[in-house]
Amino acid sequence: MKMRLFTPGPLTTDERVRCAMQSDWGSRDAAFIGLTAELRRRLLDVANGASSHVAVPLQGSGTFVLEAAIGTLIGKDHKVLVLINGAYGRRLAQMARRLGLSVETLHHAEDQPVDVERLAAALAADEAITHVSLVHVETTTGLLNPLTSVAHAVRSAGRLLLLDAMASFGALPLDLAAVPVAAVLSSSNKGLEGPPGLSFALIERALLKDAAGRNPSLSFDLYEQWCGFEADGQWRFTPPVQIVAGLVEALRLLEAEGGSAARLSRYRRRFERLVAGLEALGYRLYLERTLQSPIIATFVPPDGQPFDFMGLYDRLAMRGLVIYPGKLTEVETFRIGCIGALRDSDFDDLIKAMADG
Repeated sequence: MKMRLFTPGPLTTDERVRCAMQSDWGSRDAAFIGLTAELRRRLLDVANGASSHVAVPLQGSGTFVLEAAIGTLIGKDHKVLVLINGAYGRRLAQMARRLGLSVETLHHAEDQPVDVERLAAALAADEAITHVSLVHVETTTGLLNPLTSVAHAVRSAGRLLLLDAMASFGALPLDLAAVPVAAVLSSSNKGLEGPPGLSFALIERALLKDAAGRNPSLSFDLYEQWCGFEADGQWRFTPPVQIVAGLVEALRLLEAEGGSAARLSRYRRRFERLVAGLEALGYRLYLERTLQSPIIATFVPPDGQPFDFMGLYDRLAMRGLVIYPGKLTEVETFRIGCIGALRDSDFDDLIKAMADG
């Protein structure tokens, strides 16, 4: 039975992406070096960053590149302000502390976006802050944070913004020529609709050059990783060759679809279909509609009715439909992703299966 993944990644991949992963590649062959170059170029093209940023792929999940970026770009003489309104902001602060860095946090409720006025005040009150981190789409809930206004507030204050774009890259348009982001961090298996196992950073070229020798890790040093690519086009350590091939094909499909704007339109259409169907069954969105991204939606069960998530999960999984548990601690919820190589009819099937009980 084919499984259809209504999850925030890993997700359902296009057959053409899966086919691209069927071949073996020599990691030092000219063909694979060319594929890596295409990967790096296409990643920059998605965000219009070729003139200012460099693309540094890294083996491993998105969490890996977050930790690599923190260790590479933030030093012991720096201080990072982590903007938190969900689990992934908390995780980034935990990483920075584990690396022995100076960390400040600015917390918001999990159903509220980052307050730019509070951010500006925090930066004005603490001149030691050198970096700010933001989760673009907080997949704890699906909340969309105000990237553009945050980015300009950070740059106006003379600080550097590190953007966790795990859930948004490829799905929400990003123009690095217009939005001042020092480093964009994401992975292959969400908005790009590629397979899991590869992450990447888009970093301002001058900023990465200044990071030489800073990261105490050998394998997580993004400066050294970049130098390796620039020297001979090769990965320093064994690359996930099939995953690279799959992601390159996914990037080609993104271009053919019409880029991030077209993909966002597809996700919005699915989101509206999903919300209308579940609201008719008594479920409701956890977030206000104005705060909700069309990437992943968090739902609250019908009032006054007992709710057994694992029971629902198992019944849907028996039909090949996979959803996600909630990640909130105080409210019982579950999550449904609107991303991936799914059809509108797949969402109709999900809604019908939930109606059947």
